[in-house]
Amino acid sequence: MNRLFGAGKPKAPKPTLNDAIASTELRVGTVEAKIKKLDGELIRCREQMSKMRDGPGKNTVKQKALRILKQKKMYEDQRDQLTQQSFNMETTVFATENISNTMSTIQAMQDANKALKKQYKNIDIDKIYDIQDEMADLVEQANEVQELMGRSYNVPDDLDEQDLEAELDALGDDLGFEENDVPSYLNNPEPEMPDMLPDAPDGAISHQPVPDKPTEAQASAEPAVRM
Repeated sequence: MNRLFGAGKPKAPKPTLNDAIASTELRVGTVEAKIKKLDGELIRCREQMSKMRDGPGKNTVKQKALRILKQKKMYEDQRDQLTQQSFNMETTVFATENISNTMSTIQAMQDANKALKKQYKNIDIDKIYDIQDEMADLVEQANEVQELMGRSYNVPDDLDEQDLEAELDALGDDLGFEENDVPSYLNNPEPEMPDMLPDAPDGAISHQPVPDKPTEAQASAEPAVRM
């Protein structure tokens, strides 16, 4: 059937707000170009009128300037309307984007809420309390074990430090010596050390001369004398 009657043309996509904004801004630019052109014509008309004398010719130029000015006002009104339309569409786009972002945020929060509920279903609060209580009991037992391991053997717990100091002072009185007393073995005089070296002789010590070392000539002559 498509071969006989031909395929239908694909439908053009619907214009979006962004497309409408772009088209409106293009029209605003076109209108502003026309207004600028009319401004140039008005300047020329004013220059001509300033050089002309009063009369029919000056009135003709004046009427032309008035028509240009009316046309400029019309274009300015169109520009203002198009600008307002573009602003309204931009505001709509901004509001639409805000709503879309808000909906995305709400959907993400709902998904996170579902995930949290699913995870909390696998958590038993009472079991966590039991684990905490067991941990506290274990820590207390460990402290008791450390305290037992650090206890001293055969040492009464009811001893007072002041009683120990009084007993130490009484023990010094029973021994019968004062702090300034010196033991007997420290009172013995030092033994005299015997003289290990003999006395030097009274006479003067004679010094014999040491013969000089023979020269090379004397050393070479000695073998001939011996022969």
